[in-house]
Amino acid sequence: MRLLPYRAQAQTLVLLRRILCAALLLMISPLASANTQLDAIVDQAGQLEQLETLIIAQHGDVIAERGYRGHRTTSPTNIKSASKSVISALVGIAIDKGVLGGTEQHVTELLKDDLPSNPDPRLQQVTVGNLLSMQAGLGSTSGRNYGAWVASRNWVRAALARPFEAEPGGAMIYSTGSSHLLSAILSRRTGQSTLQLARQWLAPLDGFAISAWTRDPQGIYLGGNEMAMTPRSLLAFGELYRRGGVTASGERLLPEDWIATSWTPRTRSRFTGHGYGYGWFITQLSGVDVRYGWGYGGQMVYVVPELDMTVIMTSNTQQPSSGAMVHRDALHRLLGQIIDAVREPAPPSAG
Repeated sequence: MRLLPYRAQAQTLVLLRRILCAALLLMISPLASANTQLDAIVDQAGQLEQLETLIIAQHGDVIAERGYRGHRTTSPTNIKSASKSVISALVGIAIDKGVLGGTEQHVTELLKDDLPSNPDPRLQQVTVGNLLSMQAGLGSTSGRNYGAWVASRNWVRAALARPFEAEPGGAMIYSTGSSHLLSAILSRRTGQSTLQLARQWLAPLDGFAISAWTRDPQGIYLGGNEMAMTPRSLLAFGELYRRGGVTASGERLLPEDWIATSWTPRTRSRFTGHGYGYGWFITQLSGVDVRYGWGYGGQMVYVVPELDMTVIMTSNTQQPSSGAMVHRDALHRLLGQIIDAVREPAPPSAG
């Protein structure tokens, strides 16, 4: 075999290196471009004055994490009504453990000692599922009614005594009182506080911890509001749903069918136009299915199953109602930008 002259060999090696480098660039450039685009989006998100933290995880790995204006993802924050998704998880676990009979179980059976005098007969029809999907029909305890409700001596009885504004199982009436009734049911059935149950049932979930939580005058933890945890903890919770109810180590905490049930739209919010299941909103953003828990002011846990992605956003809770809605819409748009940045590029067309 005849060897090439030295100069020819050197030229051939240089050519091979160039071909190899070009091939590598073709392989990594979409990823590098996506990472650059995502970095720019995360930087630009800081222009949202109310936004405090942002975490983006995909395939179980955090790919972007940022605290704005001195806020940290490891410091507790009030997640507000995003905690309704946590209450829903606890109900799902309780049903799986046999503590509750199912979503068709009637509330009056579970809260016999808390019923108001001369209750509306329709109260007998309200189920656990109705409370989860905000279809109890009872007047709201949220919004303009929230202050009077939490000033009452017995929040459970006051929620049950609200006048009916719709038939049970009918239109969605957003009410923190409905979630609080679920917290009371869990406590009454187990003899333990809802906080104890959360710490016990979700203990194997690495990184999850509730650091503070408001209680009513009877000591029942407020179902669906005033729960504090770190954004990192909220990410751990969202990841549980993203993984289908199992921990990173493979331990099942939540039945997979409960997640599917929770993410099945049963009604629609008149405030967002989005579907609502059991403690979760359901919609599409940037062309993909999104499930999210939403707390006042912009406390968001987004799960995007198609992209194997969980996104956490926390915000300043001291906002006027009108500003909170505008900010929420801005967060949805931000998630749409994130989705576009991480979405895998379409394969090249043949021909």
